[in-house]
Amino acid sequence: MSWIEHTSGQHWRVRYRRLDGSVASEGGFTDPTAARHRAKEIDVDQRRYTFYDTTRGRITVAQWLPHWWSTLSLDEVTLDNYAYLIGKHINPRFGNCRLGDLHASDITQWAADLHASGYQHTTVEGITSLFSRILGDAADDGLIPANPVHRHRNRGKRAFRIRHEMLWATPEEVLRAATQAEHLHDRASAALIITAAWTGCQWGELAGLQRHNLHLDNRTLVIDPDHGALKETAHRQWLGPPKTPASTRTITLPAFLTMLLTHHLADHDSPLVFPNEAGGFLWRHTWLTRTFNPAFDGNHDVPNPRARTYPIRPGLTFHGLRHSHKTWLIAAGIPEIAQARRLGHRMDRRIVEVYSHVADELETQIQTALKHAWLEARHTIAQHPTRGNPPPGPNPPPTHPRAPQGPSSPQPPQGMTITRRPAQTPRRTG
Repeated sequence: MSWIEHTSGQHWRVRYRRLDGSVASEGGFTDPTAARHRAKEIDVDQRRYTFYDTTRGRITVAQWLPHWWSTLSLDEVTLDNYAYLIGKHINPRFGNCRLGDLHASDITQWAADLHASGYQHTTVEGITSLFSRILGDAADDGLIPANPVHRHRNRGKRAFRIRHEMLWATPEEVLRAATQAEHLHDRASAALIITAAWTGCQWGELAGLQRHNLHLDNRTLVIDPDHGALKETAHRQWLGPPKTPASTRTITLPAFLTMLLTHHLADHDSPLVFPNEAGGFLWRHTWLTRTFNPAFDGNHDVPNPRARTYPIRPGLTFHGLRHSHKTWLIAAGIPEIAQARRLGHRMDRRIVEVYSHVADELETQIQTALKHAWLEARHTIAQHPTRGNPPPGPNPPPTHPRAPQGPSSPQPPQGMTITRRPAQTPRRTG
């Protein structure tokens, strides 16, 4: 049973026993009648097992996080991402706040501040979703009565709710950007961009691709179920399973890409297909920043770059190459089942069982469409070597890929020059 106590002057408090037998109290009552009513409410709620102990919410977010963290069972990449978001956004804003003092308006204002700081809507959603999970687990443990992070529908600036269409590039744009990547860094970067666009592979699948999973004799690329993708945290890289079980697949390569990769592999002796200059794994952020982004965005705002580039498809991400590949297949009339098989998308098992033979029969049509895309891009570039007005700067943008040199060796497909690089001092590269 709960009871009231007179503390001083016109102040009373309610005392009650927790389930573990310890005594807690609620203060702040200036009327004994109000205190008695609250004591009765506590008794009723305890009998109904709906009582919320406000004293449990007095711990801060920073005090709750270590216990919450110990309950997680996630892969290392996800944990590293969680640690970054907590250290960068959640702890600085709410670390010293008590769980019981958090309100929905606090979270809404925080999200608005993140938007105002320039973060993309998807980034803000990811941060608030993580905080929602943290507070949801606190509510499940009885530390707070409910999760204060609410997902409001049709609320906020309309621009935040618009789903912007993902950027994609035409075959011509991919080939022009690959040429700029070659001038910025090396021919291996150009080969990586072209391979991504003409296979639809994800970054981790290509950055972690090993020689023994590339079968050029029968023009196939295999995504291994156990070591088919590069995993990366801030300080470590390793090979692990691809994103989903459906990502385990065998991809047929166009003939021109097979020839390109043959010359590319002859240019280095690393067990990886796309290594850095020291023979190890590429670091995603470094490679994107130094090579991929300026190849598509242009670098006219960078003083004295290694090579001057102009905008091809500003804002395109590496995943945008995968989206481009799917767009090309759609334009060629390739059915969804064949697209899903090639890209490693999950589909209903019944659909796969019924139509898997159709996907196999369509492989020739896919290869024809990809070959046509390559030839059309090469023809357009040959007719119009430069695209648009180059940006001002001391180094003019590259026009078109150089012709192969040296008639004694087999020639790569038109548009790519593959020669051995001179020995260089190993350096870490993206």
